[in-house]
Order: sequence, then structure tokens, then C-alpha cells
Amino acid sequence: MAVRSIYRGLRKNNLLLPLRNTGSHLHSHATSFGFKEVREEDKSQLVGDVFTKVASNYDLMNDLMSGGMHRLWKERLVSKLNPFQGMKHLDVAGGTGDVAFRIREGINGAIIRHRAMRNDLPDETKIFVCDINPNMLNVGKKRAQERGLGDDKSLVWVEGDAEALKFEDNSMDGYTIAFGIRNVTHIEKALSEAHRVLKRGGRFLCLELSHVELPIFKDFHSCTR
Repeated sequence: MAVRSIYRGLRKNNLLLPLRNTGSHLHSHATSFGFKEVREEDKSQLVGDVFTKVASNYDLMNDLMSGGMHRLWKERLVSKLNPFQGMKHLDVAGGTGDVAFRIREGINGAIIRHRAMRNDLPDETKIFVCDINPNMLNVGKKRAQERGLGDDKSLVWVEGDAEALKFEDNSMDGYTIAFGIRNVTHIEKALSEAHRVLKRGGRFLCLELSHVELPIFKDFHSCTR
């Protein structure tokens, strides 16, 4: 009951945006924002307002709305990415650093398998954490400091828009976006930008929720709504 009450409170205040699918409105002049339709030109500001409010509790919200499964899904995402030493990677909508830290750990793990453990990565390794919301980035930077990674040169925090990335063409070995594509107003522009910055043979991985099909989970999802 406590979880359901929290869920209803988030929904009432339109704070369920982080786990809402918007793909069906890709080419419409109206787009989804939480549980309502808004004009495309208004969505960016509305999304920004929500994430400014929830930045410090964003991962907790995802815990509540996914039953903690989002952490396992992110681990799977990084394993599919297969990060490697010296790579240039772009994590979009990843301000809290949740995916970036996992990628860094994956690279460090690969290094450890070949030589003695080290806490710093080679200078050529760069993990760019890009987020349009500075408050989300501040949360990520704070977490990096708490992990002893505040001065880590492999982590680069960038305020930027998924629809207009500040990176050069063919500059990235990998691109990830976890639970963020739904918050982009023009998804086709974000995908075009991802294609532009990826090197030939680079890897694109998008982690996103879909419709629930299994009856037991579908019933649970319905009762919490």
C-alpha cells in the first residue's frame, strides 16, 4: 500500500515522466508528457521542470516504478556494450552517472584481467555523460566525488541536448541512452544525432520500457495505475 500511495502521488503531480513511453507520438505536433498530451514546443520546458524537482531522487523513483529491476537492466545494457580500454563513449540523458559508472567499472574490469588493479583509467578512455538538465549532472558529479572519482579524467560531464549534440562526426565508439528517449521531443532528431557521432561500427544501445505482455506483470501494472 505504501508503494501504491507513493505511485499515485507521483502520478498526481505528473512526476511519472521518467518511466513513460512516448514513441507512438513520434511525428505528431502533440506529444506525451506523463499522462497527458502537450504541445511539442512546451515539452522541453516541462521535462526540465520535472527533472529539476526530482534530480536527487531520480534513481529512487525508478526503483519504485520498476521494482528495482532498472539496475539489472542497466547491468545488462553495459554487458551488451562490452566496453573496452581507450574507448570514447557517449551516455545521453545519463546525468546521475548510473550507467556511466557501470561502464567505467566494466572497462576497469577488463584492465584488471590483464594487469594489476588500478583506480584510474588510461587518458585516452573517455566516458561523456550528457544531460540537458544541470541539476541531474550535479547529482552525478556529487556521486562521482563520493566514489572517489571527482578528479577522474575519464568521466566528462556535458550539459547538452540529445537533438543537437556538441560532438564531432564519427567521434564515438559507443552511445547509450537509458530511460531517456521518451523524454526527447523529436526522437528522430536524437537518433539522427546518435548516428552522426558514432564511428563506423560503433554501438548504439537504447534501454526503454515497453508495453507489459505477461499476464501476471500486466495485472500488477494495471492495479498500480
